[in-house]
Amino acid sequence: MRTSLPQALSVLVLVLLLLVGGGSGSAAAEPQGSSPLQGTIDQYLHSLPADFHTIRTVPALKKVMASGNALLIDVRQPSEYRAGHIIGAVNIPLRDLDEHLSDIPTDKEIVLYCSTGFRSAMGVMALQLQGYSQVRGFPPSLAGWQAAGEAVSGSDGSGTAQA
Repeated sequence: MRTSLPQALSVLVLVLLLLVGGGSGSAAAEPQGSSPLQGTIDQYLHSLPADFHTIRTVPALKKVMASGNALLIDVRQPSEYRAGHIIGAVNIPLRDLDEHLSDIPTDKEIVLYCSTGFRSAMGVMALQLQGYSQVRGFPPSLAGWQAAGEAVSGSDGSGTAQA
C-alpha cells in the first residue's frame, strides 16, 4: 500500500531533522556528527555513486529523453511552466504529485526538474518513498538547460519568455 505524499514528506522531514541533530533524546545530547545513526547514514551516503538518483548533465538528459522510455516532469507551478519549460515535459507541480500518482508510470524512467533543483530533489525522494524505483532528478534544472543553449518551449531559446 502506498502512503500519501504528505506522509512521505513527513518521514523525509523527520530523517532530515535527525541528520542535522534536531532530534530529541540521547542523540541530541551528543555533539553534532557523533551519533551512531548519523555516522551510519553518512557512510551510506558517501558510498553512493555520484550520479545516484540524478542526471547531472544536459547531454545525459538528452540521451535519456531520446530513449523513448522516459517521462520528464516539470514540478514547478503552472505559471512557471507556461513561461518556459523543457520541450516534451509535462507539468505536475510538486504539491500535486500525490494526486497524480496514477499518471506517473512505474515502467518508465521518471525524471523531475524545477528551476534550481530543490523541488525536484524533494519530488524524487517523495516518489521513491511511494515505491518508484526508476526516478531521478535533473539538478541543473531549467537554468542549466537554458545555460547550455537548449530550446525551451514558450521562449525564444535564450531563456526569455515570448509574449
